[in-house]
Amino acid sequence: MSLSENALALRREVDGALKGRQEKCEILAVTKTHSADEINPLFDMGFTKIGENRVQELLGKLPELDSRFEIHLIGQLQTNKVKYIMDCVSMIHSVDRPELLKEIDRRAREHSKVMDILIEVSIAGEEQKGGCPIDELPELAAAAQEMSGVRLRGLMTMMPLADDPETLRPYFKKMRSLFDGMKASINSEFFDTLSMGMSRDCIVAAEEGATLLRVGTRLFGARKAV
Repeated sequence: MSLSENALALRREVDGALKGRQEKCEILAVTKTHSADEINPLFDMGFTKIGENRVQELLGKLPELDSRFEIHLIGQLQTNKVKYIMDCVSMIHSVDRPELLKEIDRRAREHSKVMDILIEVSIAGEEQKGGCPIDELPELAAAAQEMSGVRLRGLMTMMPLADDPETLRPYFKKMRSLFDGMKASINSEFFDTLSMGMSRDCIVAAEEGATLLRVGTRLFGARKAV
């Protein structure tokens, strides 16, 4: 199937999963390993937000990308690379530790801007993956709220690998519960984003309250080897 056919099929399936839910659920196109020539047609298909995993790869393709895209950094981020992306991304998804939060805040203030961020939560407690432990989430969120260079927009998570997405439904439910509880306590109009669900499990994520789905393979096909 072509990119446009994949995009149409994905939107139909996501719309069906929402079952009339009033809260919107957007699709973030994950563009890792894909060239600007492959990515740029997405904008006119209505996919205005794209997500890149690696700083170096993003910087390499940036000159050729349609400048109208809203670019999110969704992969693990080292503190020494924050300075390179301050002027080219609109949101950072993978904030999971105080050191990274402080560096984003510092660099944003140097650039006289406010960076939108999501706190990445380790919902399944997998040590090999990034993410803030659930019991450390309130403290990290409170620290973010005290900083002038960042704006806490919500939460993000990476699910465990699973052959059957249904087995992940309890984790998605738990993430939505965390999101709702934090939204109530923060009481901020800006806290509006729950980024969860990828190509394999995005429909279950949409059913369980994701507001942003990170989807690459279902749009582009199997990812290229790098």
